[in-house]
This record gives sequence, structure tokens and C-alpha cells, in this order.
Amino acid sequence: MKFDLTDDQRDLAAALEGLLAASDTVAVARAWADDDTAPGLALWKRLSDLGVTMLATEAGAVEVCVAFEALGRHAVPGPWVESAAYLPVALGREVEGIATLALPPHVPYALDADVADEVYVGSTPGASVGARHTSVDRTRRLFSVEGTEASTDEVHGEAFELAVLATAAQLLGAGERVLADSVDYVKARKQFGRQIGSYQAIKHALADVKIALDFARPLVYGAALGEVPAGAAKIAAGDAAYLASRTGLQVHGAIGYTAEFDLSLWITKIRALLSAWGTPAHHRSRLLEELSR
Repeated sequence: MKFDLTDDQRDLAAALEGLLAASDTVAVARAWADDDTAPGLALWKRLSDLGVTMLATEAGAVEVCVAFEALGRHAVPGPWVESAAYLPVALGREVEGIATLALPPHVPYALDADVADEVYVGSTPGASVGARHTSVDRTRRLFSVEGTEASTDEVHGEAFELAVLATAAQLLGAGERVLADSVDYVKARKQFGRQIGSYQAIKHALADVKIALDFARPLVYGAALGEVPAGAAKIAAGDAAYLASRTGLQVHGAIGYTAEFDLSLWITKIRALLSAWGTPAHHRSRLLEELSR
């Protein structure tokens, strides 16, 4: 499938890349994980002013994918899928400020509910924010929402599909970042007098990641055009990003396992996003049902 962005979509991608590259998003993410949300909220405002939160209602799914790929590439924290994908479609309007939601069983906890202006269960306002829960990704600050029960009947189908697609785009961007950082590392790291990137085994492993990401990209944007189920895009992007994270750990060696090394931000985010907005098993089951009809 051949897909080219329009000039306006390329301009959006360039504007987001320029803003995020200049925003020290690593420091923002680390501060967010330590409950210092001020830098992240300031970045949220700049991205909102750029129009990210209105893309779902004022633009389209392709623009949403462009934005979320950039958010994933730069490990931007915050309830972006909730505020800029699911809720604008479910509510029929742009979300003002920051909003988050729980949507059991696929979204059991509300992301960053303590900083949200609005907290929902599905599209129903939540009564109160409850206990905090731990995620493998320290930038994902999860909270129970008490007082309202959601059921699968409350799921807004179109909104859910866009949220799944936005998560897939985040995974794609995160996987691309891990691959880029891994390539830079193997070019710089020397062992036995040679760049480790000169070894065929490492070249082949990184090439496999590149191929997986290149195959996932058409599915993500094909889903944005309505030609591919969003679940298929998330499965492909998740598999590719997970392969990128495993390979990135292998080529970085022991340093890749340390929380102090920036690679950890993307590896833990990828792991958390794999099950966000529906596990791979859930989406594979849905695809099987559609193919069996």
C-alpha cells in the first residue's frame, strides 16, 4: 500500500517535530514519572496550542496518526489518547484542558487522573478518583475511578477505534526512536577495535526491526483511511515496536537495562502500550471473528 502525506500533513509533522525536539522531552518524562508535572503541563499547553487536541474533531484520523507518532517518538507523557482521540469523538466536541477516563475492561484505570480537569468512565463523568496503581512505565500514572461502573455497552465504537489507532501510532513512533538510537549506539560503540555495528549479526537484527516497522507503517495509515481494522494496525505496530525494544536491549548490552539510560523510557512505554486499549489477544480475536464471517 502506497501512502503519501499531503503538504498540510507534512507541515503538521514538521511543526510537531520541531517543537518536541526543542522541548527536552526526556527531562519532561522523567519529571512526570517523579510526580513533577509542571514541565509536562507546560508542554501539553504548547501542543494544545498547536492544535493536537482538536485533530480528532477538526481534521481526521491521518492527522491524529501523524501527531501520535511524534508523541511516541519523543516519549511525551500525559493522557493524550484519552484527551485527543477517544473523548473528542465520544463526546462530539474538543476536550477543554486535560481529560482522562477509565473504560473497563480494556482501560481499567484512568491515566494521570490527578492532573485532569475532567475524569470519565466511558463518556460518563466519574464520581471520584481512587487509589493509584503502578505501571511498568513510570510515566503512566494510573488511578482507579470510583462511583461509576462502565460496561461494554458504554463503549463508543468509533471513539474506541480511533484510540486504538492512536496507540498504534504511538507504538510506531516509539519503535522508530528505539531503532534510531540503537543504530547511533552501534556506530559509536567499539569492541575489539571495531564498531559493533560492523558485525553482521547486529546488522541483520537491526535490519529485521526496520523491516517490521516499515511493514507496520502502511497498516497504521491504512487504518487511518479506513482500509484496515485499527486492531490489525495495533498488532503490527506493537509487534514491531516490541521487536525494536528487544533488539535495542541486546545491542546496548548491560547499559540498556539501567533506568538511568534514556532507552528505558521507550522500552517501558512500549511494554505498557502493548496492552493499552486492548491486548494483542483481544485484537487478534476480533480480527479472527471478522475474517470468519
